[in-house]
Amino acid sequence: MSAVTFATAQMLRMVPRARLGRAVGRLADTRLPPPVARAVVGLYSRVYDVSLDECAEKSGWSSFDAFFTRKLREGVRPIDRDPRTVLSPADGRIESMGRVDETGVFLVKGRPYAVEELVGDGREARRFLGGAGCVVYLSPRDYHRVHAPVSGKIHRIRSMPGDYFPVNAIGMRHVANLFCRNRRVAIEIDSDDGAGSLGRVTVVMVVAMIVGRITTIGVDERDVPFGDHEFAPPLHVSRGDEIGVFHLGSTAVVLAEKPAAGKWLVTEGPVRYGEALLRAADDGTSPAFAGAWSSPDPARTADRRAQGAGS
Repeated sequence: MSAVTFATAQMLRMVPRARLGRAVGRLADTRLPPPVARAVVGLYSRVYDVSLDECAEKSGWSSFDAFFTRKLREGVRPIDRDPRTVLSPADGRIESMGRVDETGVFLVKGRPYAVEELVGDGREARRFLGGAGCVVYLSPRDYHRVHAPVSGKIHRIRSMPGDYFPVNAIGMRHVANLFCRNRRVAIEIDSDDGAGSLGRVTVVMVVAMIVGRITTIGVDERDVPFGDHEFAPPLHVSRGDEIGVFHLGSTAVVLAEKPAAGKWLVTEGPVRYGEALLRAADDGTSPAFAGAWSSPDPARTADRRAQGAGS
C-alpha cells in the first residue's frame, strides 16, 4: 500500500492543482435545479456517510457549496465554558498535537514544521515558543465551518498564497512541509476569557487540493485576498463563534502561546468543535515549556472515543 500511495503522490505533483481547485470551486457554486441538487446531495451523503440529522436544514440547498457549508442546529455542539481551555475550532480528527520547541518547531506525524513558515511572520512565530500546536483534519463527511477556540479580539487575519496538495494521509506522508506549502489563512485571536489571559491563539486554515475558497469573519470577499487584513477597532469573538468557512474541505492548525500550553485533554482521534483540547496550568506556568508535557485526561478521552464510534 505504501508503494501505491507513493505513486499516487507522484501523480498528484503533475496535476494542475490550482486550476483544478478553481474549476471545482466554480462547479460547486453553480446553482442546481432542485431534483439535481437532491440527487447530488443524496449520492455524496451515501458515499461519505454524511449524517444530516444535526443540520439546521435537511434539504433545499441551491448548490453543492451551499450543502457543503451547511450549518448545524443550534445547541448540537456543547461549548466547553472553562475559560482556561482552548477549544477545537472544527469537527474532524486530531492528527497530531505537541509542544512548540525553543527553535519554533513542532512535530506533525513525526515531521518538523516551523511555525514561522506556517504563519508567514517571524516575529509572530516567536510568540509560540514553548506553546502548543494541534492539527485537526476535516474529512469530506465533516461539518466545514470553523469556530473560535477562545474568546478574544481579532486584530489581524493574514492570507497567504501557496499550493493545493491534498491534506489527507497521502499528502501528509509524501509532501514535505505540506501545511506550510499549501495556501492558508491565519486568524489571530488575543484571548480575553476573564480568567487570566491565555495569550494569542491562532487558527490557520489550510486549503486542500480541491478547496475552492476560504471565507472569514470581517472580510467581505468571495475569497480572502492575499495579504494582511487588519481591524481597528478589532473584531470581538466569543468561544465557539464562527470565524471562517472552508468551501470544500481541509485542515485547521491551532497554535497556542505558552500561557495556554498546560494539560492536553484529548488524544489523536475524532473531535467536535467546542470540545476542549487543552487546559492552561492553574498556576499560570506551562508544563509543556518546562518539559513536563501533561498527558490527556482519561475521562475526556473515553468520552471522545464513544462519540466518535462509527465516524
